[in-house]
Amino acid sequence: MRDNVARAMWERYEPVHQLVYFAPEVREAMDGLGMRGYWMGYFALRAAPLGLASAPVVTSCFYVFHPDRAAKALPDAWALAGPQQVIEARERAVDAAMRSLYGPAVVDSTELAEAADLAWEAACAADTAGRVLGAANQALPRPAQPHVRLWQAATTLREHRGDGHVAVLVGRRMGPVEALVLKSATGETEAAFQRRIRQWDIEAWQAAQAELRGRGWLGGEERLTAAGAAAHEQMEADTDAAAAAPWQALGADGTARLAHLLEPLARRVLDSGIVPTANPVGLTDGTWRSAG
Repeated sequence: MRDNVARAMWERYEPVHQLVYFAPEVREAMDGLGMRGYWMGYFALRAAPLGLASAPVVTSCFYVFHPDRAAKALPDAWALAGPQQVIEARERAVDAAMRSLYGPAVVDSTELAEAADLAWEAACAADTAGRVLGAANQALPRPAQPHVRLWQAATTLREHRGDGHVAVLVGRRMGPVEALVLKSATGETEAAFQRRIRQWDIEAWQAAQAELRGRGWLGGEERLTAAGAAAHEQMEADTDAAAAAPWQALGADGTARLAHLLEPLARRVLDSGIVPTANPVGLTDGTWRSAG
């Protein structure tokens, strides 16, 4: 059975984190640094906490992208703006995006400040051994503004969770394309969309489909068999278990309080249309699991 608390908290903090990929203020900030196109900005924004990371290192950490996708962005992005410049720019952009989306009454509220401190406490408790992206984000300084602090805490938590998920995939011999095929086969996201944005060609996709069919996990109409669904469920359960430490440290009461405070913030993001319905991580419409 899945650790519903870890999954429930992801459903609430992930929409807040996603602002960095879709808010127009962030794209404007990246354009201001000279980043050429969405994907150069994406790779620079997400990889900046790693320092002057090369394309192969970033491809390894991000896991599901074709190596050419990162190589088109890095190291060229670092010649336009160094990692510290990008980190500072993303904080300014997130500040502007959250002020625009939530308004001053929310941004300056005691409730948001409380959420920021609870989320920061959870993020600081995340175990980062073997979790490179989680560790790099956890090591960043504590932002002074509560709403930016909340965003950074959410980012640390989601990268911590993502690192754990990659470890689960590697342990199950699920390569990047196999992982995307499996996710698409659940119906959580569209295969053509995933293949396009991750930049895998049809031959690689079909080879991964053949691999999963060989395991007995993929059936007709490229949907999961019962065995495939069970394997997927177990991998998700393992991911949830690996993401449990922050919530165990925060405690049941603190976690429940943070979940309550995050819900209207996440709902506002989802209702705004900033994050597209067809999104890579399979965000729902906000029908969340209980965090208590």
